[in-house]
Amino acid sequence: MSLSKFFTASINQPKKQRPWGWISLHLTLSLGFAIFYSILGLQRAFKTEYVAQDDAREYVFWMQQFIDPELFQHDLIADYFQSITPLGYATLYKLMANFGINPLLCSKLIPVFLCLVTTIYCFNLSLEIFPVPGSAFITTLLLNQSLWFQSDLVSATPRSFIYPLLLAFLYYLIRCDWRINCLIIMLAGLFYPPLVFICIGILLIRLPNNYFWLVTILGLAFLVMLPYLLASSKFAPVVTANQAWIMPELWTEGRHPFFDNNLARFWLIGQHSGILPPLMPPLIWMGLFFPLVRGKLAKLTIQVKILPQIIIVSLTLFFAAHALLLKLFFPTRYTVHTFRIVMAIAAGITLTVILERLFHAYQQKRRLWQITLAVSLITFLLLYPNFSGRFPTTDYRQSTASALYKFLQQQPKDTLVATLSDEADNIPTFAQRPILVGREYALPFHLGYYSQIRQRIIDLLHAQYSQDLTPAKQLIQKYGVDFWLIENTSFQVDYLIIKPWLKSFQPGFNEAISNLSQNKIPALATLTKNCSVLETENFILLKADCILEE
Repeated sequence: MSLSKFFTASINQPKKQRPWGWISLHLTLSLGFAIFYSILGLQRAFKTEYVAQDDAREYVFWMQQFIDPELFQHDLIADYFQSITPLGYATLYKLMANFGINPLLCSKLIPVFLCLVTTIYCFNLSLEIFPVPGSAFITTLLLNQSLWFQSDLVSATPRSFIYPLLLAFLYYLIRCDWRINCLIIMLAGLFYPPLVFICIGILLIRLPNNYFWLVTILGLAFLVMLPYLLASSKFAPVVTANQAWIMPELWTEGRHPFFDNNLARFWLIGQHSGILPPLMPPLIWMGLFFPLVRGKLAKLTIQVKILPQIIIVSLTLFFAAHALLLKLFFPTRYTVHTFRIVMAIAAGITLTVILERLFHAYQQKRRLWQITLAVSLITFLLLYPNFSGRFPTTDYRQSTASALYKFLQQQPKDTLVATLSDEADNIPTFAQRPILVGREYALPFHLGYYSQIRQRIIDLLHAQYSQDLTPAKQLIQKYGVDFWLIENTSFQVDYLIIKPWLKSFQPGFNEAISNLSQNKIPALATLTKNCSVLETENFILLKADCILEE
């Protein structure tokens, strides 16, 4: 089997006459790479005992209630994240918990399953658009590489499900299988609600006159999203555009940066606002040259109109999300995922046509540079991730604070820990105990929740760095704090400076910086010996009752 045949041979014949063995070979290889990338991710997921994906922590910690219902009872943070978690997503984890699979373990295994389903639907969708198995292989390879260069899929959060669901929706849309697409719309609403808007937008373009299916799908979309909308309203209202504009949390260095004084950066490459997706590997950008593709193979494109339709819908929703700030969540949620899929498909077709021309030219003229270029492209396609230095990008966070977790696990299940340490983000997941505040959980979107979190952070800053112990005692009594976690460097100026997200909480932050800069010793610092119940290399855990007695 020659390279030319593998990458460029078409199957432009009726489906019943297609060489399914040949197609299966390409699909099997596509799945092989998907499994290989997944194994690389799993190696990081199970590297040590205490490992969790960065974004997954927000969802995984409260779902430990599925294993032990006594955990996180009457906890503000757990209640909030439960309210914003899509119903289908939570149900999946609950189902796995019923089989004895811990939510943290489940979050590490789900990406493997999603990667395989994504690969299957991507391959079949590519074949529907361009009947060249080699091109479908290239497309799935580029998409899988792109997914593992980012942490969207591996996060096992609701947005991870957009890829298998959207690819399945597009595949069945091309095949005009409306019943299955009704099911997919329901699953989209249950797992990742923004995807519903994307799917409906595409349907409105492709089926303007098919009123029965449009009304049916719109009705299903409304019904399936209603519980999610009602649940999240528990912590209403959502921040308005005017309120967001003056919130430092949504500016550069804030907890969730969105606005930027640099307009070019804001509109082009902003993490949550920019229109240009940060796509890797480099070859995926070959999709930009797809409109220039010409030749014999290019004429085989069948359902290629769906690509610009996806782009039109994505851009429409992107600008709508900007106009209705935070009502449709962040604008990039409507472009980065769809653009990744469109670019992978377009790049797969483009590279296939280029390879076909190079192979054909070599067969005609036998020039060494032509076959060299073709082999170089294939080598770069297959091996680039191995030499990139940051593949796979998983954002798995490791912690070595095992002594702290084991100690807290021995305490009552409603034990509340107060700390400004980044370790707060790990305690709910690894120690299964609630925290007063934590950067990962300080989402400034629903004021019914965030106003309470903001006040907690301001109180904690004031209490931890005051020269008077009274604010610390008041905080303990007000919130029912049981332990206070201090880092060894907590009372140094640099400790706060390297936490820019805390700058949003004024005047507490500046007062703390000022006191430390003047070498004023916080009252809490004088109790690190008398009230300590656990000391490790980096942490000191203080008992709140001891602080109250001082």
